[in-house]
Amino acid sequence: MGMFSWAEKPASVLRQGGVIGPDERLPWPQTAAMGVQHVIAMFGATVLAPLLMGFDPNIAILMSGVGTLIFFLVTGGKVPSYLGSSFAFIGVVIAATSYAGKGPNLNIAVALGGIIACGLLYALIGAVVQAVGTGWIERFMPPVVTGAVVAVIGLNLAGIPIKNMAANNFDAWMQAVTFVSVALVAVFTRGMVQRLLILVGLIVASLIYALLTNGLGLGKPIALSGIAAAPWFGAPAFTAPVFSGAAMLLIAPVAIILVAENLGHIKAVTAMTSRNLDPYMGRAFIGDGIATMVSGAAGGTGVTTYAENIGVMAATKIYSTAIFVVAAVIAVVLGFSPKFGAVIQAIPLPVMGGVSIVVFGLIAVAGAKIWVDNRVDFSDNRNLLVAAITLVLGTGDFTLRFGGFALGGIGTATFGAILLWALLGRARPGRETAMAGDAPVR
Repeated sequence: MGMFSWAEKPASVLRQGGVIGPDERLPWPQTAAMGVQHVIAMFGATVLAPLLMGFDPNIAILMSGVGTLIFFLVTGGKVPSYLGSSFAFIGVVIAATSYAGKGPNLNIAVALGGIIACGLLYALIGAVVQAVGTGWIERFMPPVVTGAVVAVIGLNLAGIPIKNMAANNFDAWMQAVTFVSVALVAVFTRGMVQRLLILVGLIVASLIYALLTNGLGLGKPIALSGIAAAPWFGAPAFTAPVFSGAAMLLIAPVAIILVAENLGHIKAVTAMTSRNLDPYMGRAFIGDGIATMVSGAAGGTGVTTYAENIGVMAATKIYSTAIFVVAAVIAVVLGFSPKFGAVIQAIPLPVMGGVSIVVFGLIAVAGAKIWVDNRVDFSDNRNLLVAAITLVLGTGDFTLRFGGFALGGIGTATFGAILLWALLGRARPGRETAMAGDAPVR
């Protein structure tokens, strides 16, 4: 089957309930509602990452939608994933541009050239995987490594909502109200309401927030003036890339992190769906690489498959790729509509923080699920130490500096897990070490 073959139409089987597979879909009204939920899930991180690098968040939203559509086409609609702004680029972009951390990044063009170089390297790795398979990657990154990398992404991001999205005690309490609301919806509701647990929980928490602030004056009220003032349509500010050798050498190696991240995500989706997605691994890397290049060419951040949306799939048991087409189209509309963007941005920050706590936690659990599904043996010290050290490196945001280059958090955890696995060598004779493929895909 060719890369863009439509011999098998994705999401062509209509289902009304139960677990919805990648090639199945709900009725379109429910599919649209689920698409909105996925936009909400990705929105906070996809906007936050460009803000931390001095990029235009509207461009990031737009390119997340365009990138997701590219990914859908390249994978033939077989891999349920949303592509959003990657946090793996933050450290190297700041280093390459000397960004001070506030306002627009005046050297963004140099970073864009590096992002395009990274996307090209990523796509080339995908082409090799498509030609020879994933075996060589899995030897370097077995389930104990990929599970740890996925888990630390959630754990590393956990500090964002807890430290940066609650300015005072009231906001912290509202975060608690939000994640409790989501949990109550998840456990005590049924049907479509339960499937929309993130969106419904967010709406409930926002209404409670509005009652306490706009109604009773207990905190910062929800500002609706920005929505009224924002125009319906408006093009974001595109930026052309500049190719600097130093910046390209600094940013391109992020492709290794994206490979490990994407591999872990697809393994997690494989475990959740009981569908073997390994044959599409190369396509997924190529699609993500092309999407990153296109995003960089327009002024956007590098993109990656989003664990936030995998967390939503884990909670809803809906894996239909059709949902991600809807979410991508919504993101494109948001990118060209300041008013729609203003509506989403009117969501109170602590409410978004409470949702982020839930979603980031689901990411961490998805990493642990890779270990469980692949029966990783933690009585083997090699597995035990690789996982233990990786988790602390990522969670503690351990940073190593090489001159002006800083590798922190997710980067040190990813490379640390790969290098530790190789350094500690093969398991002793007579001891089983769980490798990718040891456990059948169920």
